[in-house]
Parts: sequence; structure tokens; C-alpha cells
Amino acid sequence: MSTPEITRARSTTVDRLRVRVHDHVDAAGRAAAALVAQALRQRIDDAGEARIMFAAAPSQDAVLHALCRERDVDWSRVTAFQMDEYVGLDADHPQAFGTYLQEHIYTFVRPGRVHLMRPDGDGAQEAERYAALLGEAPIDVVCLGIGENGHIAFNDPGIADFEDPFAVKVVELDPASRRQQVHDGCFPSVGDVPTHAVTVTVPALLSASVAICSVPGARKRAAVQRALTGEVSEDCPASALRRHPDGWLFLDPASTPDDLLRTDETTA
Repeated sequence: MSTPEITRARSTTVDRLRVRVHDHVDAAGRAAAALVAQALRQRIDDAGEARIMFAAAPSQDAVLHALCRERDVDWSRVTAFQMDEYVGLDADHPQAFGTYLQEHIYTFVRPGRVHLMRPDGDGAQEAERYAALLGEAPIDVVCLGIGENGHIAFNDPGIADFEDPFAVKVVELDPASRRQQVHDGCFPSVGDVPTHAVTVTVPALLSASVAICSVPGARKRAAVQRALTGEVSEDCPASALRRHPDGWLFLDPASTPDDLLRTDETTA
């Protein structure tokens, strides 16, 4: 997919992954949102509808806020999914990922269909139900981030499986993932963070036609470094993005490793 003319950024490619570093978080968010909107418009024009999956985290704030302002996206033709959810939280819990998406995007753009995860009871049963929904048709766009330990969705190191036979599964959260929720201000202490979640798996995430990853902030810099310069390995699940045929990574200066980009500015 070609890049919309939005702003200027430093750019490089790592394996197949196109990387863009913008001057600040909002610029990176606008550029990522413009690419998401372009992909949705194109898919709706081609097929009459589009299917998108969203991450739910403060790292996605700038992208989702900018996406709400994108024009000429017929959201009535969009089906929206989320990529993970805590097991055991009530559906309307303020820290549920479904609540985050309702508050940050669905209230404003109103997709034609929204499929929320509801693992407040049996997580395994919910994983099976959600996998069936995902299996109805391919995902066109996935909007994701990278965790402090290199996870994508809740596929943590030690749990991630690049050949996972399941599309959705229940996982026990890595301590680093639980600590990140406290760092993000989502829970007051690690003890308050649920221990298990339902997550879309790595193969299912990266089956999307376009993968658009947004990673702001200094706390993610080490994970970005591992994802881009280490081996493509389940030890850093985000490294799998380097194999995606139409993958994009949007960074700000704080999340960018010092030695990553040496190129001149190019249009992002």
C-alpha cells in the first residue's frame, strides 16, 4: 500500500517492515491514522466492506483520536474487532479493553458492527466464540502496539507461538505485562491487574492484509530495539512484524533506538 502524503519523517525498512519516525507523538499518530483510513477506504471501494482489529492501550491514543477525524471513511461498512481482553472483568469495567475502545473510537465513528470480547465468565468459551467470528472473513487492517517486553496483543515471550494452531486463546500474563499496566496508569498496583486474558494469536494478528503498529514513548525503546535488530524470534514476539508483507511501524523520537535511523528526511 502506498503512503498518504501527511507529514515528513525519517524512514527506513527492516526486512519487510517499513519504519517511520516522526518528530512527536501526535504527528506519528496522524500519519498512522491516515494510513489506516486509506486502507479502509480502499477495501470498502474494492469489496464493499472492511474488517479492522484494534489494540486498546494508552499507546494508541494519538492514532485513534486522529482516526476519528479522518474524513470519507464509511464506517457503516466497517466491522471492528479487538485483539485481547482480561478474563474476569465485567464488560463495563473501566479498565476493560472494550471500554477503552468504546470511549476512544466507537462512540465517535460508530462502525456498522463491533465485536467485543466478553470473557467475564469462561475465557476458553469466549476464545472459541471470538475465533469463529474472526474466521468468517479475513481481517483487512490490524492496528497494534508493542509491549515493554516485546509482546503483541497478549502474546508474551514464552507464550507467543509463530505457528500457533489457534486464532484466539487464553493466556496467563507475564509479570512484565502486568507491570506495564501499572506503568500505563491503568491499575494502581500489580496485584490489581488480572492474571489471565483472552488474546488473538500471532498468526491471526499478522494474517491481516495491512499491519499498522504505533509505538510511542521511552519505555518502549528497548522493545523496539529488540524487535528491529535482534533475531526474528518468539523471544521478542514483535519481531514477527518484520515478516509481514505490508507492515508499518510508527515511532516518535523517545521510542526510537539511537542508532536506528541515519537517513535523510523523506515523506512519510
